[in-house]
Amino acid sequence: MEKGIENFFDYFKATFRIDHANPESYSPLSLAYIGDSVFDLMVRTMIVSDGNKQTQKYHEQVSSIVCARAQAKMMKGIKDSLTEEEHAIYKRGRNANTNTKAKNATLSEYRNATAFEAVLGYLYLNDDFIRLFDIVKLALDVLNNQDADASDDNGVNTDISADDKEVTDVPEEEMETADVEKDNSEWEDDAEDSVSKDIASFTVIDGGSNNSDYEEDGSGD
Repeated sequence: MEKGIENFFDYFKATFRIDHANPESYSPLSLAYIGDSVFDLMVRTMIVSDGNKQTQKYHEQVSSIVCARAQAKMMKGIKDSLTEEEHAIYKRGRNANTNTKAKNATLSEYRNATAFEAVLGYLYLNDDFIRLFDIVKLALDVLNNQDADASDDNGVNTDISADDKEVTDVPEEEMETADVEKDNSEWEDDAEDSVSKDIASFTVIDGGSNNSDYEEDGSGD
């Protein structure tokens, strides 16, 4: 299997005359840009393989997994499983300076989602496909297991992120300021938020797509 993957990408690179630089030389946002597409393609492939349905249904299921909040949750769950090299890429991605933020996620979630995508982009450009697949499998398992722990007996999602709790009853005009102050503190502590998403059966909870979450800043569509 591994040989087949190598042959496929060797042919791909030869056909289109692709000769990219050492992945470590790329900016974290460049790595996140390609990592976003890699993850999206993998999730789409899994969803489509589950059977025929309307394309809108495909989109809703994929969007619930590739959104910034879900990716941030996955990053938190797999961080301790990263190699030293991968962890260095994670930190570069999390600390990357951007002028935008996700529409449906906190600044901390946005940073962690960027870090997640940067790790995947690094593995992809480094031709380390087996490790890439293993990381994605581990990340999806994190979503599945954490959601099961956060649901009550009736299947109702009860996991509320720290961000959601802290901004409850805060006037709308003060919410953005509260997010920035809190995220600056999290930057120093390297703490992560968590938010629940049910993907046990690829159930759609959050329709926001990570592709639509990002403006053109290099970390997503």
